[in-house]
This record gives sequence, C-alpha cells and structure tokens, in this order.
Amino acid sequence: MSKVCVFFGTGYEEIEALTVVDILRRQGIDTEMVSIMGEKTVIGSHQIPVVMDSLIEEVDFGKVDVLVLPGGLAGTKNLEDSALLMEQVDAFAEEGKTVCAICAAPSILGHRGILKGKKAIAYPGFEDQLDGAIVTYEPAVQDGNIITGRGMGCSIPFALKIVEHLSGSDASDAMAEKIVY
Repeated sequence: MSKVCVFFGTGYEEIEALTVVDILRRQGIDTEMVSIMGEKTVIGSHQIPVVMDSLIEEVDFGKVDVLVLPGGLAGTKNLEDSALLMEQVDAFAEEGKTVCAICAAPSILGHRGILKGKKAIAYPGFEDQLDGAIVTYEPAVQDGNIITGRGMGCSIPFALKIVEHLSGSDASDAMAEKIVY
C-alpha cells in the first residue's frame, strides 16, 4: 500500500491541497496531511483553517512513497523555505520516488533542477521558473516520477493523475466516473 504526504504551509491553495487528499482517500490510498509550520492547524490562502494529521518533524519519510506540494503563492514560498521538506524533495527526486506539485509549486522543482528534460506545467506566468522543463499546457502531466498540475481548476485531473500513477488507469477512470467528473 502506497503512502502519500501532502504538505501544507500557511497560504496554501485550499482546493489544490484538499482535492488531492479527498480523492486519494476515496481511492483508499493512505494520505497524510502534514504541516510544515510547527503547529497542527494551518491557514489557507482564503483564511480556511485546516487541522493536519501530523507535523513534518514527525514523518518517517522511509515509509512515504509520494510527496505532494500544493500551490498558493504564500504557501509555495513557505514550502520552499522549509529546509527539511526541500531535503526530502531532493532525496525523493534523486531516488526516483514520486514528487507532485501543482499551480505555483512546480516552480520549486524548477528551482531545484528536478525538471530538467521533463514535461511539466505550472500556473500561467510561472513557466519561466520550470528550469530545463519541456513546458506543456495540459491540466496535469506526468513524466517519470514527476507529476505537475496547472492550477486550482486542474485539481481534479491532477489528483486523478496521482491515482492513475498509484492504482492504474482503470482505477483513475472509475474514480472520475464515481465523482461525476
């Protein structure tokens, strides 16, 4: 059974983060909401407080298969400012483990050199921060171990792409039907 961690920093985009959590949990995928802020309640970009399952310091990354970085301008900056999270993003990418990012957050992967030669997408206007990427304009795109999404309106295709990666296209198609997508 795969384990996914979705990381929340103050100012995260609520729809991007919670859509992924919702759809993965519906699929029966072990999905943990993780605060990088040192406290369990994290406030989103639209002032919606959400209580996390754990703090980043409590995560056993050896048991995690997938990292998910939601967007939101302030949230993305907070994620990128977390040395512990960036250490794990680099390690996962280097080991070929799955790293997912949506909206502004793929810029983090670009800044870290993780997108070189890979297809990727980000929120319009962030394409120039996808250093070395082959920029596409799909709602969500996977290239090897990297899955990126374009923005809030692409949260469902992004989450379904993660389901497809972990559980197969039949499972992703069934989930899309189940949620009337």
